[in-house]
Amino acid sequence: MIERYTRPQMKAIWDLKHKYEIWLEVELQACAAFEQTKQAPRGTAAKIRKKATIDVERIAEIEKVTKHDVIAFLESLMDTVGPEHRFLHMGLTSSDIVDTSLAIQMTEALDLILGGVDELLVVLKQQAFRYKNQVMVGRSHGIHGEPISFGLKMALWYEEVRRHLARLRQVRNEIAVGKLSGAMGTFAHQGPDIEDYVCAKLGLNVDPVSNQVVQRDRHASYSTALALLAASIEKFATEIRHLQRTEVLEAEEFFSEGQKGSSAMPHKRNPIVSENLCGLARVVRTNSLAAMENVALWHERDISHSSVERVIMPDSTILIDYMLSKVTDLIKHLVVYPDRMRQNLELTGGLIYSQRLLLTLIEKGAQRKESYEAVQRNAMASWRGGGELQELAGKDPFISEHLTKSEIATCFNPKHYLRHLDQIYRRVFRGHRSPGAKRKGTRS
Repeated sequence: MIERYTRPQMKAIWDLKHKYEIWLEVELQACAAFEQTKQAPRGTAAKIRKKATIDVERIAEIEKVTKHDVIAFLESLMDTVGPEHRFLHMGLTSSDIVDTSLAIQMTEALDLILGGVDELLVVLKQQAFRYKNQVMVGRSHGIHGEPISFGLKMALWYEEVRRHLARLRQVRNEIAVGKLSGAMGTFAHQGPDIEDYVCAKLGLNVDPVSNQVVQRDRHASYSTALALLAASIEKFATEIRHLQRTEVLEAEEFFSEGQKGSSAMPHKRNPIVSENLCGLARVVRTNSLAAMENVALWHERDISHSSVERVIMPDSTILIDYMLSKVTDLIKHLVVYPDRMRQNLELTGGLIYSQRLLLTLIEKGAQRKESYEAVQRNAMASWRGGGELQELAGKDPFISEHLTKSEIATCFNPKHYLRHLDQIYRRVFRGHRSPGAKRKGTRS
């Protein structure tokens, strides 16, 4: 299923031929640098660029013998490059090519992911404003707490995703580094000027110091940032799954015409997208752990990280790209049920207003201990089926001694809980307004 929905651009980034194309570009830029230092004749890089042909099958054939992918790649170029081939890879090591190229692939992938994050932010902002004043019950421990708005939930998610955006931008800067410092990182056979030139041409920063590899804390940070984003997507999906439960049914995934929920039960409308997202988040998080394990390499390097990265980097970026697309579509087309939100808000007979009643008593001069006991006494009576809390509070001698019927009624107005939304929204959205009004009972 992932294959069908993967954007062609993301899939192409991890295509084997694309990787070899980047390898060739790194080698060509190094040749151009050699020309400047008079280690290669003028025009060498241009001649190689014109002649070089990447033959994936030929590289694989050679690698069966060499058991070394970079050597196989270089030897394959001998078929087309001609005598200029001798200027390729002078004084460089395999990791100079592999790590620098991997940085390019990772930044290309992250640029697509950043675009997906931007799209998710647009949808979350639209929904936050659309449902800004849609009252629903807030829950803690899964239990009814106090009224909130559905838009506030979307605003909360928006701010969380914006933190991911900032984090991913920082990670992009950390990973966009190249190294051409040679076998042990000492520049023994080519000076730092070659590295400076190549990285500048490739749009990368220079790794200030490296050994034979770029240090893998950078890659672990990258993978961790993706895992954190996946965790938030899972959080959003989990909330939607809860809201879609039959007993709750305040919102649900859009169910398209002809869609089926169960092979056995024709009535089923399952939150399959949300469940898929929750499952895939586990994979991305697991991959981040593997990236952590790659940090501790032996001495100046080993290659225990290499096999891992060939799996986790394509998988994690492709999965996150897919997950962003699916969660954006999910939230954009979420079906919201305001009437059910209102029914659930009233489900506990006014118990959710107990704190407001308590604080109003205190404001009117009652002691907190006695006020808490009075409200709790009536709340428990209401919970046992003794009637609405507002009704019971009006009959309680202690409460009625301090509050009039009108003052008690004021405590049970849900709008009280939304009175600071404008201020919260200004904090989150920096005063920018979003078009679109709330439409009740329709597909978002």
